[in-house]
Amino acid sequence: MEKLKTIAVNAAAIALISIVLIWGNTLYRQHVQFDKGEKGLAAGDFPAAVAGYESAIHMYTPGSSLVYKSAQKLWDIAEQAERRGDVPRALIAYRSLRSSFYAVAGIYSPGTDWIERCDARIAVLVKSQQG
Repeated sequence: MEKLKTIAVNAAAIALISIVLIWGNTLYRQHVQFDKGEKGLAAGDFPAAVAGYESAIHMYTPGSSLVYKSAQKLWDIAEQAERRGDVPRALIAYRSLRSSFYAVAGIYSPGTDWIERCDARIAVLVKSQQG
């Protein structure tokens, strides 16, 4: 019985350490992608900015503020493009934001408010292109 208890404790410790390592790695990669988005935005590189922020959201880790900072950055990029009349880029940014949160959905679906906001803006922009 003592041997079984030791095996169970070791298995639990290994599982916990594995989860912490995966979470830490994902959080690190999220920071790297956010920084790429920041550099792209500073350089005026639309594709790099969108890709960086989108990837940061894909590296979703519970409790990380970078997910929502990235979402806000994508929203701001889309609004700026929309104000300039650049509907294709606005749609790219809104769709990137929306699809990022769809991609991280699982048992829990974060970002449903962002998805709804994006759906509304996308519908307006698509309708304006048709008419």
